[in-house]
Amino acid sequence: MSTVKIPPVLRSATGGEKEVGADGSNVGEVLRSLAERHPETQHQLFSEEGELNRYVNVYLNDEDVRVLAGLETPVSEADILVILPAMAGGSPG
Repeated sequence: MSTVKIPPVLRSATGGEKEVGADGSNVGEVLRSLAERHPETQHQLFSEEGELNRYVNVYLNDEDVRVLAGLETPVSEADILVILPAMAGGSPG
């Protein structure tokens, strides 16, 4: 079971958990396992097409999965996935 670190903005969807264990042989399976156990995360993580939302960054052991094999990136039980929602906004100068 891989460990998924949950950002503060998603913790209400996971019952306040900072980390959760999730099964799967690749990033997509692990995130879908998380979404099955915590359905409120589904629309936060995935688009209607089932792809990773573009404003969600996922790191596997400090590597952005988008530069690896995306949702097909293999994972092992010792791996740690970190979900980081993209930040935008602010005021100029």
